[in-house]
Amino acid sequence: MERWTEPVARHDAVAVLDRLDGRAAHEVADALARMDAVDAGWVFRLLDKERALAVFEELHPLDQQELLAGLREDAVAALVEEMDPDDRARMLGEAPAGVATRVLAGLSPAERSMTAALLGYPEGSAGRAMSPETVAVPVGSTVTEALAVVRRKGAGAETVYTLPVTDAGRRVIGTVSLRDLVLARPGSAVADLVDTGAPRVPATGPAEDAARLMGEANLLALLVVDSEDRLLGLLTIDDAVEIVERADTEDTARQSGATPWSGHYMYVRVTRLARTRAVWLAVLLLAAVLTVNVLQVFEDALEQVTALALFIPLLVGTGGNAGAQAASAAVRAIAVGEVRLADLPAVVWRELRVGLLLGSLLGLLGLAVASLLVGPQVATVVAVTLVAICGWAATVGATMPLLARRVGIDPAVVSAPLVTTLVDATGLLIYFSVARLVLGV
Repeated sequence: MERWTEPVARHDAVAVLDRLDGRAAHEVADALARMDAVDAGWVFRLLDKERALAVFEELHPLDQQELLAGLREDAVAALVEEMDPDDRARMLGEAPAGVATRVLAGLSPAERSMTAALLGYPEGSAGRAMSPETVAVPVGSTVTEALAVVRRKGAGAETVYTLPVTDAGRRVIGTVSLRDLVLARPGSAVADLVDTGAPRVPATGPAEDAARLMGEANLLALLVVDSEDRLLGLLTIDDAVEIVERADTEDTARQSGATPWSGHYMYVRVTRLARTRAVWLAVLLLAAVLTVNVLQVFEDALEQVTALALFIPLLVGTGGNAGAQAASAAVRAIAVGEVRLADLPAVVWRELRVGLLLGSLLGLLGLAVASLLVGPQVATVVAVTLVAICGWAATVGATMPLLARRVGIDPAVVSAPLVTTLVDATGLLIYFSVARLVLGV
């Protein structure tokens, strides 16, 4: 970024073009996202038409909107007209209604129709993210005929490497790869090459599930169909990668106790960053009151054996960490489809054993250290508590995301911070209960 600052500030077009030379579209897009709207607009206008489109499509929708605000109406219309329909729909889906309506009105009838159709699907659905510009090969054609179709229609499609194969009613039979067509004998029948088991997803289904399916099946493109199995479009690998990245970014925010936000981190407003974190910090603060209440209940025990207070941070910290580890593993397993609600009993049994094993290892270590500091009796309380807390924390951490999924809540919401706060309070209950049994306080 430092290399851009000076020439952009003095509007030295020659120096900026020199910086642009040889840079990939995503690198230029990142540089634009770090500039204010005025400077970004000035640099963007220096790009030739083809490169401007490539850079624009690499920008986040919020950055795209800011850039468009500084361009002339005719420049906006020309730029948006050339975008792929799915990229255009993504941008307009996050734009204010007035902006989306104005941009749609400036499109050609064909592009407007495709974009409106994509925007008609639910937000976050495969239909919203698919490309409707596909080359479909008739199942009754020969290889020669199929290649002729690709040559005739391929320039207008987003991809030709995976080709849908359809019948006369546009119902999906399967897919055939361009590689197989090119390598096959010209007179061969497409029906002999088609992969009839190619995965397909409904347009109204979740885009994230479709994108992760592509990763599992190693697909370059995924068929998107309607309720009657008719071809609507393809979800391509570049869009799938972006979908998974956005989903993982949202999960990361929620797992850290913050509301997901959009835009470039370095240039998002400080007040906006604070707002995304404030609500959850307030919720967790209120939840932490449970810990204070537990300490009040066992105040007499602390007065009788003051050494118990020394190990409270160690125990609640260890329990919180064990719970957070289990919660993170569970959220990840749910996201990639490795764990379902039906697996709950198996997950409980697995994590309980993991937690008890970890607790036993830590308990031995805690027994040795605490014995040197406060004597064997309190050390025994600490060791037994570590075993119990780790077993409890791992079980709670793994099951809460699954239960949240069952009631329709994003599993990431109830992960590390909330689990840690819950385990803090319940861990103290375990600690003082063990102390009462061992020490009689």
